[in-house]
Amino acid sequence: MVVSRLPFFSVVAFGQLANVVSAANVFAHFMVQNSYSYSQDDWANDIATAQSIGIDGFALNVASPSGYEPDRIENAYAAAEAAGFKLFYSFDMVSVSGAWSSDTIAAQIEKHATSSNTFLWNDTVLVSTYAGQDNGNDFWVAVKSTLSDQGIDISFAPALTSYRDPSLTETMLSTFTRMTFQSPTFFFCRLDDVNETLTVGTDLAYKSAIKESRTAVSPWQFKDISDQNWVEQSDTLWNYRWQQAINDVQPDIVEIVTWNDYAESSAHYIGDINPNVALYDAAAHITGIDHAAWRIVAQYYISYFKTGAAPAITEDQVVFWYRIHPRDTTCSGGTQPRMYDFPADAVFALAMLAEDGTVAVDIGNTSHTECTASGGQLIMGITYFPSEDNQTPAVSLIRNGATVNSTNGQQVITTSCSYYNFNPVVGALSA
Repeated sequence: MVVSRLPFFSVVAFGQLANVVSAANVFAHFMVQNSYSYSQDDWANDIATAQSIGIDGFALNVASPSGYEPDRIENAYAAAEAAGFKLFYSFDMVSVSGAWSSDTIAAQIEKHATSSNTFLWNDTVLVSTYAGQDNGNDFWVAVKSTLSDQGIDISFAPALTSYRDPSLTETMLSTFTRMTFQSPTFFFCRLDDVNETLTVGTDLAYKSAIKESRTAVSPWQFKDISDQNWVEQSDTLWNYRWQQAINDVQPDIVEIVTWNDYAESSAHYIGDINPNVALYDAAAHITGIDHAAWRIVAQYYISYFKTGAAPAITEDQVVFWYRIHPRDTTCSGGTQPRMYDFPADAVFALAMLAEDGTVAVDIGNTSHTECTASGGQLIMGITYFPSEDNQTPAVSLIRNGATVNSTNGQQVITTSCSYYNFNPVVGALSA
């Protein structure tokens, strides 16, 4: 057996945290498209789960003004008003081509503009988008003008995806010359198809230009739907991106991408999978893959972001994640995603211990790592897949030479697969 020290990735420096920002809000991006089967109780359950970790509200990604989505939003508002939870719109301008006009967007905003649970930015209704740059400046000016005539002022904080490159900051601001961008413009947490970690260049460029910012934090980036089939380098994204937000960007708002984008065969979700949601082809990537343990990490960092101080760790927890097939595996169905060789074949473990201890990760008989983790700090490590096939990771906490707790991953790592799946299994060892 090969025994090695757990490779060190990062320790949060508790004594060096940024200032507390005046408006430290955390939202999660919620795909309303996935709420067809939702009742008000379903919304209430998701809201309660989000609130339990410190999330203030949902950014409602709405794809169309027709069909079921407007009705589900009525249930969302009813549940939010009962819970004291905030909501704002993120109009999806690409999912259904031509679905939105400036009038239908204005009408949707107007429905709940006076609700106590509509999120306000500087006393104006915050409105966001996914894309929308192709609609042009006049389109969005018309939205604002229509609402202004009704006595409703909005802060327009879009995610104009084609302007994500920080060098395009001034181009965007000059293109949309008649818009007021004194609100937290936002860009989704998508890497640039390179095998590198995400930088804060875009965040800082737009924060400097607009003075207010909303930063995306995402746990993973993999998608396989229609003509989109890719995986980005996001092995440790869920840990380091929070650190970037807190220490480097210091935004006004953090938006988690996403709460529930599992029905698009996407791996970036931290909410529970609602059993009533139809998964269709996404079932091949989602079934049995629970990401609830990522909320443990989120709760820690949300508190850190809001208070400006590292929260005390009072319970031993180790959150870990891994893919279930080596990246070079040939599966019997589906197609290999672009950038399939970016993620490491490894188990990633984030130790969050109340007291000093040793975290051990075993995968079969030949892959074993150990790390002495200090209490009160977060330490990230990696254990590579063994050459043995059909192995289940085991995570243990050791003190004074004795194992005090242990757990196994929920799924085996195997080269046998009916479909290419780069969605990670997420688990936790808890006291």
